[in-house]
Amino acid sequence: MSPPRSRWLTRHVLLDLTPLRRSADFRALIAGLGVSTFGTQLTAVAVPYQVYGLTRSSLYVGLVSLAQLFPLILGSLFGGSLVDAVDRRRMLLVVEALGAVSSAGLALNADFGPALWPLFVFPAVTAALSGMDSSARNAMVPGMVGLAAVPAANAMFQALFQTGGIVGPALAGLLLAGAGVRAVYWIDVFSYLVALASVLAISAQPPARAAAGAAPMRPGWRSTMEGLRFVRRSQPVQGAYLIDLNAMVFGMPRALFPALAANVFGGGATTVGLLYAAPGTGALLGALTSGWVGRVRRQGLAVICAVIVWGLAIAGFGLVRFLPLALVLLAVAGLADVVSAVFRNTIIQFAAPDAMRGRLQGVQMAVVAGGPRLGDLEAGVVATAFGDTVSVVSGGLACVAGALVVARLLPGFRHERSAVGHSGHDGVLAAAGEAVVAAGPVAPLSPDDAVESADAVDTAEQEA
Repeated sequence: MSPPRSRWLTRHVLLDLTPLRRSADFRALIAGLGVSTFGTQLTAVAVPYQVYGLTRSSLYVGLVSLAQLFPLILGSLFGGSLVDAVDRRRMLLVVEALGAVSSAGLALNADFGPALWPLFVFPAVTAALSGMDSSARNAMVPGMVGLAAVPAANAMFQALFQTGGIVGPALAGLLLAGAGVRAVYWIDVFSYLVALASVLAISAQPPARAAAGAAPMRPGWRSTMEGLRFVRRSQPVQGAYLIDLNAMVFGMPRALFPALAANVFGGGATTVGLLYAAPGTGALLGALTSGWVGRVRRQGLAVICAVIVWGLAIAGFGLVRFLPLALVLLAVAGLADVVSAVFRNTIIQFAAPDAMRGRLQGVQMAVVAGGPRLGDLEAGVVATAFGDTVSVVSGGLACVAGALVVARLLPGFRHERSAVGHSGHDGVLAAAGEAVVAAGPVAPLSPDDAVESADAVDTAEQEA
């Protein structure tokens, strides 16, 4: 490949590594996250495996998963308010330490038991901690890398998650077959300790109010409700949440994969594994070829188009009977999903000043946690009433319709544009956000207001 073409691919197609070059803090953050993601994926496979081995009941496996849902939602919402009130680095240190203790509890139970109740309690604790962890990490990113590099940073997060989602379960299977479940849990403990060491390398991350000299905010449900009121006033944020919930509820037929593998594609466990892996493979490909996302200005429209592609791909998947084509369609859906995720996270991170980002990320985590569970329920109910094929196809088409409805009802989301131009105004945008916080009740910082602020500063500098 010629040097000019290689440079073009690096700048416009391949994953943009600018955040890594720009910030040592971000390098430490993502290094720890990469290791802990693999550990988390290992445990996510080991827990249901051990539960089924103890009980021989799929019902208990489902109950263990359900027991994690509400702690995850509550931890995300309360953790979001905590993120906006305390030093985020210190909060991550505590969360990683408690996560290591929780995984150690699973490991000790496997060593000296095993009993069933720790397999309910410790994963539920870890789920609550994961909501706090994700809220803190996502809220820290804009301050670490600058607003212009936020889309690239989000794409890097997606690449990590998708790689972990593909490699982690495969590695877990090998470890469970060879070393056993206790080894998996101790590896997860080690991954938490690596993440803890990485967080120690990050500089202090005080909340915006403390950095600006304002009175510290008290974490709690009053603070959480303030974040929810902000969401109600901001159409871009509402749209990002609703369109994601729409896609997960109607367009995620993963609960039907075992039945489809047996009844439609005539396969067994291997076919089920391929169906589950295909969306992640497409998502990883999308993350690794995301160098273009930082140049997209119409981010709301980009999310809408990505969700429509997702829905059409799922509907097509429901119609085909040829397994390779079905896997390709699932991969296309996964690619569209990761594009949507990058832009949705960017819209949420841009929509508010730093002092509100933790709470918005907490709500985002609650949506991400609840959506797939509701999607499993919706797919199962429709499949029971009308059949698997009708459930998949109707869900994909409903996803498309839902995206169009959100676009119609929320023009502020549909017309949402990136607040950072090619010339860059990261510092001005951050200062504008801090000014909003210092002024009193938090109000949305619209892209137009941010650009006008940047233009005013540029004019003042020229006059000076």
